[in-house]
Amino acid sequence: QVQLVESGGGLVQPGGSLRLSCAASGSIASWNVMGWYRQAPGKQRELVAGINTAGSTNYTDSVKRRLNISRDNDQNTVYLQMNNLKPEDTAGYYCHGKTYASYKKYEYWGQGTKVTVSS
Repeated sequence: QVQLVESGGGLVQPGGSLRLSCAASGSIASWNVMGWYRQAPGKQRELVAGINTAGSTNYTDSVKRRLNISRDNDQNTVYLQMNNLKPEDTAGYYCHGKTYASYKKYEYWGQGTKVTVSS
């Protein structure tokens, strides 16, 4: 069972930056998709950014040009660089990984890290 552990959340002022990290307990090199989701109080969890094995990325419209997702397969870590943060970015951020083996899909979630954007 692979575990995902997020870190890097905290309190930041509007316009500030944070870098979230998601460390996997095993190899992620073959994982099809790694992503970051977020969930604000009273709202549904939403996909923020995703990256596949080829390095192709996708972002939800509200974070384009402000957030950047990357993966380091050697370090088994996925990052989310967050710039120009806004109060509406306040949420719990969750790392997600998806892979296939023996024709079965496996999905993993981290426990989340909290990001608060406030002056």
